[in-house]
Amino acid sequence: MFNSFRPMMAIGGIIAFAALGFALVLQYAFGLEPCPMCVFQRVAMIAVGLIMLAAALHGPSSRLGQGIYAGLAALAAGSGIAIAGRHVWLQNLPEDQVPACGPSLDYMMDVMPAWDVIRTVLSGDGNCAIIDASFLGVSLPGWTLLGFVALAIWGIIAACLPIRSTGTAP
Repeated sequence: MFNSFRPMMAIGGIIAFAALGFALVLQYAFGLEPCPMCVFQRVAMIAVGLIMLAAALHGPSSRLGQGIYAGLAALAAGSGIAIAGRHVWLQNLPEDQVPACGPSLDYMMDVMPAWDVIRTVLSGDGNCAIIDASFLGVSLPGWTLLGFVALAIWGIIAACLPIRSTGTAP
């Protein structure tokens, strides 16, 4: 099962959507409202999951096709790594260096152009520096960062596996 591109990408996609499901449980069952950077991390996780599931469904038989899917998944995971890494950095700033709290994502989307919303969210604010929950001493964005790194590596490993022939030898 772990020696073929399709099942490995399917497992990666399932893991990505399981992580998203966990975030939704934390939000709706436990009342942990996501900050704007958390929302962007969710979008990146959805992108990773969709790319990996598309790769599993398509199941390209060429090294090039597998490499393209792995590269796209790594690119999406890389954006998640950047966002989660910035989030973890903000959470570890000294209190006197934390930026002021900004408006909610909904408000920004109502009054600002899309590019300004993205730039503002990625720069982070005081809301993103608050650690609402942690597990084993690692904040939720820290775990998300680790998840993105693991999914990027998982996809690259899947693309590096030997290609299995589906036909019969003459």
